[in-house]
Amino acid sequence: MITVFGSINMDLIATSPRLPKPGETVGGTGFSTAAGGKGANQALAARRAGSTVRMVGAVGSDQFAEPALRLLDEAGADLSAVKHVTEPTGTALIIVGADGENMIVVVPGANGTVTAADAHRTVDSMQAGDILMLQIEVPASAVEEALIAANRRKVTTIINIAPLTAEAARLGRMADIVVANETEFERLAARDDMSADEREKVLLQLHSETGQTLIVTLGADGVIAARDGRLYRTKGLDITPVDTVGAGDTFCGYIAASLDQGLDFELALRRAAVAGSLACLKPGAQPSIPVTEDVARHL
Repeated sequence: MITVFGSINMDLIATSPRLPKPGETVGGTGFSTAAGGKGANQALAARRAGSTVRMVGAVGSDQFAEPALRLLDEAGADLSAVKHVTEPTGTALIIVGADGENMIVVVPGANGTVTAADAHRTVDSMQAGDILMLQIEVPASAVEEALIAANRRKVTTIINIAPLTAEAARLGRMADIVVANETEFERLAARDDMSADEREKVLLQLHSETGQTLIVTLGADGVIAARDGRLYRTKGLDITPVDTVGAGDTFCGYIAASLDQGLDFELALRRAAVAGSLACLKPGAQPSIPVTEDVARHL
């Protein structure tokens, strides 16, 4: 079973021919809303990948609370541990350019009310061998307590060290499995501007030092990972992206579900990479997450 301890948002999405420069106003071509939040996105991806999923987090008592949870509810995720608080539901303001690249501002809202006590209640109900997924869109103190408690109970922890906060590298060192993009991995490794060869060497070195499974997503260049003393490389699909905003979270949810389902790590990595590629073909974080049958057709 997978428990996701993290954020729940509504995404407010504007599309434009290109991303604006600082101080610039650019005419938009469209606007939409979609459920989001890195925690909720990853929970939905894991559920659509076929695993049993429980979501732990917080929403407000406002007009965004119900639509923020709707797709998770429809997918059959367990939402019994989601708090309803007085603060507004978290929001993400997203601009997507014609090339699929994006800019995002996240306003935490209710996500900021997730506490260390919530973390302990979450982990206390888990069993050894369960998977706990985390990100850093809820308070770092709560994430840290969840990691500590999970380690005591022999719960497998997966952390996506995003967004890249000051605590990201420290929290990343506490998990069993770390998922990071290039920039996040540089923070984790305390190295800047690594070449591809340097990145692989540092990845293996850090893996040897910590024993962690380390996964680095490289966008169109695929994924590299270190696990059990071995370096893995894989790629997703050759696509023209429409919107990349949900790709990373889709990858995280699918890698967690694949490991939860007992898949070989190499296949799990490839499956997650393909799912991440497919998520780039539709707009919006959660609406774009593929179901497992779609991913299987492309493997």
